[in-house]
Amino acid sequence: MNIKKAALSLLTRFKLQITLFLIATIAVVTLIVWAGRTIETSSLEIVSDNNIDITPQQIQSIKAIGQWEFLAVNDELMVDTTRKGIFSDDHLVRIYYGTLRLGIDMHRVKTGWIEAHGDTVIVKLPPIDLLDDDFIDETRTKSFYESGKWNADAKKAMLAKAYKKMRARCLSQSNINIAENNADLQMRNIMKAMGFNNVVIRFESSQDNKHKNK
Repeated sequence: MNIKKAALSLLTRFKLQITLFLIATIAVVTLIVWAGRTIETSSLEIVSDNNIDITPQQIQSIKAIGQWEFLAVNDELMVDTTRKGIFSDDHLVRIYYGTLRLGIDMHRVKTGWIEAHGDTVIVKLPPIDLLDDDFIDETRTKSFYESGKWNADAKKAMLAKAYKKMRARCLSQSNINIAENNADLQMRNIMKAMGFNNVVIRFESSQDNKHKNK
């Protein structure tokens, strides 16, 4: 009789262990299924902000450059004049030396000259022009040939003629293009250093806007 009770007790404990094992198994499986569904229904959203801010202080620091030279042209010019006389003519030939500095004046930029859109920036620069109209070094001026007497007014008129000719010769389209390329490169480097991947440089002109985008 005791043996029968012991066997029955053992069988009961075995069934209890089996039941607990099944309950634990079902709980684990349920947890795994729930976790899997949670992972599937959850999404990780990564937002990339490509906007680059350019502050008013940065804009002001670039404007503070003022006159920005991009090309210097050394020139030598010979100017002559003739004065008619009764018996003979008087001649004056002078040689002038000058250095013409081509560039842009950053104080001439207009409102909204820098526009940032994401990682793209558009920069509108003033036209290339002479930075200084007083480009002839009068201390180097030489009289190549002189006959007769010439007063200060005559020499002043020749100097004005030299300024006009030298300006027209050096402020050529080819020299303007060289200065624009140099300005484009330097401004582009500044914008790239600030984090902009796409840089558009435009130059104002009395004829049209020249557009460069690399």
